[in-house]
Amino acid sequence: MGQAMFYHLTRSPLEAALPMLLARSLESGWHVVVRGTDAGRLDWLDQRLWTAGEESFLPHGLSGGPHDALQPILLTAGREAPNGAQCLMALDGAEVSPEEGLSSPLLATAQTQKAMIAASREVIVVADHAKLGQFSLYKVAPVTAITTLVTDDGADEKILDAFRRAGAEVIAVSTSG
Repeated sequence: MGQAMFYHLTRSPLEAALPMLLARSLESGWHVVVRGTDAGRLDWLDQRLWTAGEESFLPHGLSGGPHDALQPILLTAGREAPNGAQCLMALDGAEVSPEEGLSSPLLATAQTQKAMIAASREVIVVADHAKLGQFSLYKVAPVTAITTLVTDDGADEKILDAFRRAGAEVIAVSTSG
């Protein structure tokens, strides 16, 4: 992953922070997938989003319904994104795969990185293993754009294999000296 943005919910609970992030995403014209790990938790979140108040209405639905493709915000425990989401928000440790591409937490950074990638012959990503498998608000490029990934030897081999399958050379550097 290029960059990852983390929200450590120490001041606000999920039901307070997520609506703000979702509203920002909708203001940007994006469709969003909110990926969780537990269907019960997603049901709970669905109820909170519906009862947040008229001034903060967030059109959304739970996956598995007949109108998933039309939902501006889709809550799911799966990997699908039938609503054509430009933004993925992963909750409660939900997995994000390398196949989901490079992302950035800042729009200006994402735009700059897209321009740099478009003008480059090679894309070399240098990322600590903790950044791999994370996703931020702004998509920069698909994983297939990466020619070389340089990371540390703490990276999960499954994640590294996903980068290899996408065509990237993977260099894992020893951190033990």
